[in-house]
Amino acid sequence: MRVAAVQLSSQEGRDQNLERVHHWVTRAAKDGAELVALPENFAFFGEEVEKCAVAESLEGAPGPIVRTLRDLARTLGVSIVAGGMPEKSDDPTRPYNTSVLFDREGAIVARYRKIHLFDVSLADGTELRESRGTSAGSEPCVAKVAGRTLGMTICYDLRFPELYRKLGDAGAELVTVPAAFTLTTGKDHWHVLLRARAIEHQVFVIAPAQHGLHPRGRRTYGKSLVVDPWGDVLAQCGEGEGLATATLDFEYLAKVRRELPCLGHRRL
Repeated sequence: MRVAAVQLSSQEGRDQNLERVHHWVTRAAKDGAELVALPENFAFFGEEVEKCAVAESLEGAPGPIVRTLRDLARTLGVSIVAGGMPEKSDDPTRPYNTSVLFDREGAIVARYRKIHLFDVSLADGTELRESRGTSAGSEPCVAKVAGRTLGMTICYDLRFPELYRKLGDAGAELVTVPAAFTLTTGKDHWHVLLRARAIEHQVFVIAPAQHGLHPRGRRTYGKSLVVDPWGDVLAQCGEGEGLATATLDFEYLAKVRRELPCLGHRRL
């Protein structure tokens, strides 16, 4: 399976962000990608009040975000994992942070609502309270993509291996980690944690990320990655927008699991 992780530097303007999404998904499809993954906050990266205003329902008539991705998937014939987008919840002031899987026909076939919300005070003075403006999900999610089983996570979930164990138990062969990792934590933990999740659960990991400076002075690390089940980095983005594109060899995944059958040796 040919996959692409899209790296963006999203801002407050939804329409402008969606134009960048259109550009990079089209580029990825021309490069042969069958599955294209977008980062967290791909459509909007700004103030909470404005986020509520652009939040969309995934039921009924599609809004601008869903319509753009549906049409892209259908026109280009690719599956799209739409990072984390604001999905309306029962609380109008706290939408979900939702990753949505569109199939090649543009249909929504899975949605994952971010379970672990990023509430931290960092040493550099950065204070982030995602729970103030976001409702938490509660259910892990796996879905089929081109006959393979995909597990869906978002950003801060990366620090909770028990979620990935549940995805592995559900048959996941590849896992997406759309993210907006802060520069402070990303430079020390991003590569380590992604490679660890790939190794310990023997899965491919596709991690599209935000990069650069965003509203309110927030800086994200970037370095979008594709990692194989041995922990090797197959592709990585540099600075700025771009693509990390790789071919996932599922025969190799089976070989790793066969020759190092640690998943079958669990006792807890």
